[in-house]
Amino acid sequence: MASADQSTLQPSGQSESLATIKRLWPYLWPAERPDLRRRVAIALVLMLIGKVVTVLLPYVYKWTTDSLLPAHHAAVSYSPWLSLPVVLVVAYGVVRILFNGLNQLRDALFASVGQYAVRGMGTRTFQHLHELSLRFHLARRTGGLSRVIERGAQGIETIVRITILVGAPTIIEFAFMSVIIAYQFDWTYLAVMAVTVWLYVWYSIYASNLRINIRREMNEADNDSMSKAVDSLLNYETVKYFNAEALEVGRYDRSMARYAKAATKTYTSLAWLNFGQAIIFTFGMIACMGLSAEAIVAGRQTVGDFVMINALMMQLSIPLNFIGTLYREIKQSLVDIEQMFSVIDVPAEVVDKPKALDLHVSEAAVTFENVSFSYDPERQILKDVSFTVPAGKTVAIVGPSGAGKSTISRLLFRFYDVASGRIVIDGQDIRDVRQASLRRNIGMVPQDTVLFNDTIRYNIRYGRPDASDEEVVEAARLAQIADFIEQLPQGYDTEVGERGLKLSGGEKQRVAIARTILKAPPILMLDEATSALDTHTEREIQSALDQVSKNRTTLVIAHRLSTVVAADEILVLEAGSVVERGTHDALLDAGGLYASMWARQRAVDEARERLMETEAADTYSAPSPKVAAE
Repeated sequence: MASADQSTLQPSGQSESLATIKRLWPYLWPAERPDLRRRVAIALVLMLIGKVVTVLLPYVYKWTTDSLLPAHHAAVSYSPWLSLPVVLVVAYGVVRILFNGLNQLRDALFASVGQYAVRGMGTRTFQHLHELSLRFHLARRTGGLSRVIERGAQGIETIVRITILVGAPTIIEFAFMSVIIAYQFDWTYLAVMAVTVWLYVWYSIYASNLRINIRREMNEADNDSMSKAVDSLLNYETVKYFNAEALEVGRYDRSMARYAKAATKTYTSLAWLNFGQAIIFTFGMIACMGLSAEAIVAGRQTVGDFVMINALMMQLSIPLNFIGTLYREIKQSLVDIEQMFSVIDVPAEVVDKPKALDLHVSEAAVTFENVSFSYDPERQILKDVSFTVPAGKTVAIVGPSGAGKSTISRLLFRFYDVASGRIVIDGQDIRDVRQASLRRNIGMVPQDTVLFNDTIRYNIRYGRPDASDEEVVEAARLAQIADFIEQLPQGYDTEVGERGLKLSGGEKQRVAIARTILKAPPILMLDEATSALDTHTEREIQSALDQVSKNRTTLVIAHRLSTVVAADEILVLEAGSVVERGTHDALLDAGGLYASMWARQRAVDEARERLMETEAADTYSAPSPKVAAE
């Protein structure tokens, strides 16, 4: 499968633009929100009134100009403040205020509609990301994916704002202007305006199409730079371990250089686009003003007509400029939205059946029946694996790295579906039940505990969000971490940092154990929960784990064999197959793979203990600096 930031995130082409807008329509005209529909309707009415007011401005400008000519000086001049020019100037100001007021009111009414669309699509995308398979998330690049979602949300807001607040008013204004020019002047002016508009729009679309590929290149560079930045910061400690700051800065700088190059092309092409538009429109304006000047000299028009055609053309430049912006922004936003839709269109690999029921757990017995699985068809991971974890018992799975141990936990949680065979809980195939109910009944303490960047209380309560503070404290006590938390200045409200990095490995594991205790699942999965800890911490954590697994059906995936000595049954996995099974003593007596693994680990542990004893003896026998000096 392609990575999330490559083929799955590429827009499918310009032919999808209409389909993209169609998919957005339910959010622009939401059937379940009549209040928003009313806002849209009122905004459209205000838009029409605003455009009527808009076309009055050039007329008021013309009348004001003509009233200032000597032939009109005597008109309505009862006092300086009641002269016709003054009245018309005031009227011009009132019309302008009314025009701007209607536009701002329209925008304010429509704001909630645009935000509803952004919220709806953003939430839908976020929900879908959680529905996608583990395979997708293992392949994704977090920084690039977050950029796709961010730009997609901005693109939706742009589409909504421009389509309704700019696109429709622009078309209406063109229509009104055409009628006025044809009526007030003649077809020559209308022809000049039509040719100007046609050339302007053609050039804007042509130049904007050339800029689309530059925009895509800039987006890809932006995704790449953000992915590298997030990846580097998430692995801050590793960067320090290997003194690789310069390497990381170099990688990021190369990505930013690519982005800067694409961004420079974008702004340069925009400058040429704007310059070309200005040339086309200026020629059209000069032609119309030249025709009017000739008509004034010939006595067919007044100076007010000259001012009016200038005002009409200047007013026409505003929607014309928006035509270029409209096309550019829509095309660019569609690129961003199509990328977000491409994420939404990625199918979930594991889905509930149409009539799936909730899992009903009575005894909590877990059975793997002839299970086979592979991530890649060319490499089989599990081969015909069968075993049962009886209700309330503990079964451990051990074996060398790459034997398929962690795959078993992923299959039990149904992150993937088995290729053949089945997994059964109390007689129910987990593929026939709802995933939410399955995972609600299984607790997990993983090897690599990653906490949310929030408080200790939040992370423990994650096991059961409706738990009371007293239940959170009790779970922490059972996990043997309550004393540590209460010694902290902020107690349970202590922030744990990104991925829980403010806590030690043992402290994070205890928080994970407390979280699982609070969840109180009938089935417990321990996936190498102590393999990354030192021996002392391991023993303390193991004591807490023994407390958690008491009277629960427990499946333990172990790296250190000393943690599974008391298991009711131990399965030895090698190359995806169960090669041995039995109790600890029985497997030692068999003298097979388990016995050899046990012997190797015992030798390593004994060597480590001898080293620690030697270091302790050396420390004890070494003279103090004062004695040595004497």
